[in-house]
Amino acid sequence: MGIRADLPYEASECGPDRTDTAVYAWVLEHRQVDPEALAAHLSLLGLDPGGAQAALDRLVRLQLVHLDPREPGQAQAVAPHAAVHAVCAPLEERMAELHTRLAAQRTMLAGFLPHYLGASSGRAGDSVEVIASRSEVRAALEYQSHSCGSEVIASQPGGVKSPEAMEESLRRDRALLSRGVRMRTLYHHTARFNASCQAYVEQVSVSGAEYRTAHQLFGRLIVFDRHTAFLPLADGSFGAVVVRQESLVAYLCEIFDQTWALAQPFTAAAEEGLAQVAQAVDDTIVRLLAAGLKDEAVARRLGMSLRTARRHIADILEQLGAESRFQAGVAAARAGLLDE
Repeated sequence: MGIRADLPYEASECGPDRTDTAVYAWVLEHRQVDPEALAAHLSLLGLDPGGAQAALDRLVRLQLVHLDPREPGQAQAVAPHAAVHAVCAPLEERMAELHTRLAAQRTMLAGFLPHYLGASSGRAGDSVEVIASRSEVRAALEYQSHSCGSEVIASQPGGVKSPEAMEESLRRDRALLSRGVRMRTLYHHTARFNASCQAYVEQVSVSGAEYRTAHQLFGRLIVFDRHTAFLPLADGSFGAVVVRQESLVAYLCEIFDQTWALAQPFTAAAEEGLAQVAQAVDDTIVRLLAAGLKDEAVARRLGMSLRTARRHIADILEQLGAESRFQAGVAAARAGLLDE
């Protein structure tokens, strides 16, 4: 049975129906139910007098109006906060029951996951496993999160996620941090301009997570306990490659540690200074252009959209007085922008 089956009223973001509020106010004032008087009152307000009885029925179902069974025609308007408890309490109990059942189902199904992952890794030689679908990747991440005991490191190019993905990550990250697991995450500098990323980092940092940003990142990576690493598939799909080979995982962790040591603590652009952050991004773009990278590669390296990257490039060419990327590289070298 669906939850909505017990709803006594069709909810609206615009508030209650005007006829209902008019009838409620009349009953509140007169403490009685007089169909003819109600109809006349609605007519004066420019409302359909024929809707008086239907409105009264809705108010009774909402428990906003109580009809006196001992004295027909007498009625009492009930305080809205009292009606809220009476109407919503059964729904809240139903929702709590459904949440409990949902959690039990998740726990039961998760019990099969170690067997599936064990079989999958066995087929892949116990070192590399390819997961093709998003749902399987999520399940594997959930399993590793529950099993993680000491540390999670991650590189998240771009840093921008959908609201649904952020909500899922927030739940998983808080659970890890509550168990004392250390979490470190790398973002691109451009993530500091994104309001959603700023809000996410602020929420999780309070619980102990650490965030830094860098001009360039080596790619997407998540490693649990320096034992199991998740990498993206080369085709750009939602699948993942799970690596458990000891030397390869250690190598990936070393790359992360080196980048982390050179990265800067995450701050909102406004806190550090908009001009300073923007100039740092532009300096990196100049170096990438001088190295011969195309617009698409520049955008990918800096975690920004192609359109945004091209806008930055056009501004840089104008500032340097250059008509081509080659001229921009020469001008930047003369200005000392390419010096290490």
